[in-house]
Order: sequence, then C-alpha cells, then structure tokens
Amino acid sequence: MSALDRFRLDDRVAIVTGASSGLGVAFAQALAEAGADVVLAARRADRLAETAELVRAAGRRAVTVETDIADPDQAQRMVDAAVEQFGKVDILVNNAGIGTAVPATKETPDQFRRVIDINLNGSYWAAQAAGRVMQPGSSIVNISSILGITTAGLPQAAYAASKAGVIGLTRDLAQQWGARKGIRVNSIAPGFFATEMTDEYPDGYIDSMTSRIVLGRTGDPAELAATLVWLVSDAAGYVTGQTLAVDGGLTIN
Repeated sequence: MSALDRFRLDDRVAIVTGASSGLGVAFAQALAEAGADVVLAARRADRLAETAELVRAAGRRAVTVETDIADPDQAQRMVDAAVEQFGKVDILVNNAGIGTAVPATKETPDQFRRVIDINLNGSYWAAQAAGRVMQPGSSIVNISSILGITTAGLPQAAYAASKAGVIGLTRDLAQQWGARKGIRVNSIAPGFFATEMTDEYPDGYIDSMTSRIVLGRTGDPAELAATLVWLVSDAAGYVTGQTLAVDGGLTIN
C-alpha cells in the first residue's frame, strides 16, 4: 500500500452526527470523497437531505437518521440503522454539539445540563453503541474544541466543561478499546471555523481573537475535514488517545 493509498476510505461505513449543518456537512462530504458510505444523523432531519446529496454526488451511499444524540436509545437506533443498511460501522464522528454564552451566575441548571447532555453525554452514548459493533481497525473521532483547552473571552462554562470532558472521554475510551478491541479513539479541537455557532458570536468578537491566531485567519472547514480524513484512515493507524488542535496556532499563544 502506497502512502497516498493509506488515506483512502474505500467501502468503509461512517456515521457523522450533527450532519445537518456546518462542520458536519464538511465532514460527511470529505468522508464520501475519500470513499466511505455515510450515515447522517441530526435532530433536524429535514436538513439532512442536502448533505445526503453531497455524499451521493461523490459517488457514495447515504442514509439519514433523525437522532437526538442526548437520548441513549436514539444513539443506539442510529447505530442499528447503520448496521441494517450497510452491515457494519467502521468510523464514528461525534460532531453533534450546541454552545451557550451565559454568565455563570445567571446560567440555569437546565441550560447547563442541556449542553452537557448533547456535547458530552451524547458523544458517550454514540461511542458506546458503535463500540459494541465495531471491528478491529475502526476509528472514533470526537469533536472537542479549543475551549476544552483554553479560554476565549466569553462566559462559556457549560460548553468549555463539556468539551474538556470530551477530551477525557477520548483518552479513556482509547485505553479501554485499543489493544482489546482494535478501535482507535481520538479527538479534534477546532479553533474558529465559520458555523452556525460562530454566527451567534457578538459583533467584532472573531476579529478580536485574530491577534491570538498565529496564522492570522480563521479556518476553512475543508482544512478541518481533511484532518478528519487523515485521522480516521490507515495513515493515522498508530495514533490513538490524542487531541489534535486545528486552530491556526491559537492555543500556543
């Protein structure tokens, strides 16, 4: 196998959560372009059709599953659908997430719990369900955030806690499932990429963060998606338990 062949995902089956918008769309399209069939999961099922068309345009098969990843039963149903339609699960991308920016003295218990339920608990339920059926050589990538590593000037206790938790979850599942199951588990901590979440930032906020970004710009979702393809492919076959910051150098400043 050549070096470039190791990046191919031909005939593998991937699940992408949060595939209805933003980075989830870029992830699904890139996985399909690399050769994978893709199961697309999100709460907003009506928006999954557009992502499915991108997957099919790349010559791969797509299945959509309405899923609230915070519900363990729905996470299991998502994995069951993948096995029913494609016979296996090789790749799981835990991308579904929500963010808040609420001062700590004003955040309600329900607001805090909702973020944790989707961002952290949902990643666990999906990984748990997928881990039961994955075969050796499979790969899980949890999407964390630079806010799991550093701060960025907004009151985001729930979001930061959830994403730091995802990093811990990644390490633990990697050590549980590495030698025993042959499943690699890693996480990506994106910096600032244009998504629905960043659209909600206050005016001027992204510009104020640019001085901390070594490369002096926000990221292109295609750059992040290419990183994902590498991380789930055989090219990264000796990488597990790691959190890779894809942030233009922000976390070194």
